[in-house]
Amino acid sequence: MEKKVRKQIIALLKKEVIPAIGCTEPVAVALAVAKATELLARKPERIDVFLSANVLKNAMGVGIPGTGMVGLPIAVALGALIGKSAYALEVLRDITSTALEEGKAMIAAKKIGIFLKENVDKLYIEAVCRNGEAYSKAIIAGEHTRFVYIEKNRDVLVNSLTKVDGTLEPEPDDAEYPLCFNTVYEFSMNSPLDEICFILEAAQLNRKAAEEAGRGDFGHSVGRIVSGRNGRKYLGDSPLTHMLSLTSAACDVRMGGAMVPVMSNSGSGNQGIAATLPVLSFAEDIHCSEEQLIRSLMLSHLMVVYIKQNLGRLSALCGCVVAATGASCGITYLMGGTREQISYAIKNMIGNLTGMICDGAKPSCAMKVSSGVSTAMLSALMAMENRVVTEVEGIIDNDVDISIRNLTEIGSVGMETTDRMVLDIMTGKSKD
Repeated sequence: MEKKVRKQIIALLKKEVIPAIGCTEPVAVALAVAKATELLARKPERIDVFLSANVLKNAMGVGIPGTGMVGLPIAVALGALIGKSAYALEVLRDITSTALEEGKAMIAAKKIGIFLKENVDKLYIEAVCRNGEAYSKAIIAGEHTRFVYIEKNRDVLVNSLTKVDGTLEPEPDDAEYPLCFNTVYEFSMNSPLDEICFILEAAQLNRKAAEEAGRGDFGHSVGRIVSGRNGRKYLGDSPLTHMLSLTSAACDVRMGGAMVPVMSNSGSGNQGIAATLPVLSFAEDIHCSEEQLIRSLMLSHLMVVYIKQNLGRLSALCGCVVAATGASCGITYLMGGTREQISYAIKNMIGNLTGMICDGAKPSCAMKVSSGVSTAMLSALMAMENRVVTEVEGIIDNDVDISIRNLTEIGSVGMETTDRMVLDIMTGKSKD
């Protein structure tokens, strides 16, 4: 592979695999509010946010780091009070108890409005701040940190929004390198180690998040249950349970609202966790070399980036399907799998997990991640036995790239009605 192409892929990875504190949807909302507040250059008297259905869905039921609170209002308030847009997805890292109390007061005073925005990109966040006659607006769309519109007092400073078939969308990023299975494999297997060893940062950061689970009671404690007395009694003590415990523990911590950074992938912390920790856990259990660890992690993460290029940032399809597919590739490689067997693992994943819905970010995501990890291991084991879901079965095609396209078409287009129904159910539940 040419050095120029490798540099483009590395740039893509370093854009997509970045640290994040908290669930990326409410954090991205806080980021937009922080930018609008910076533009306003004073404390807002009123903040209104307008969100796509997918952002709203993913931000409703998740803990906000350092607050002990759930949902968007406190994320909006803190974005204005202590948020710094330069921190990107770590925008809330400077939270203090004083700011938290001030944020609660803003909510109680009804200074924050949260609204659904129709006919926009699936990832769309519009923050409007006002103080007297002063006014500012910041819009994020397409990616969790991509500002596509910035306005101050009717002076438009940035505008890369366009209407496509009546839907407001960001202009396409033509600089992004288009991936395919062969490119992902060749890059991961043959790039010089000194160019790709940065992926070890994901292993270090996400392991620390998992270790945090031992210091508190987070979410549904899925990781602790798997590794606990009953977990060992009924599930055993094996490489699979080690993967399940480590991966779900990190997800427990993140969804529980701990002030702990994780390495995200394609705008999702859970995807970053699920692309990293099953591979790391298995690598340590089989005592592989550092080179094998680097290449397996790179294969997993870059496969996730590739699939998300086609699926989009947010969809009705649970992100663990994508991340676990990457992990299965990495695990198959560590088992000694060939290029063909790695492609078998992908087809096995698509033949099994397709259709798992995303019903928002929440503590029970740790259970879905565990399902993805279990399927990743099964798919890898089958691939090593040259067992593969064939082109006469379901949505699988003989060509692995077409199989991936079939998966992403279902997730991004075919499940749109499901997505709307999920949001209707979530927003229509009784609050009594």
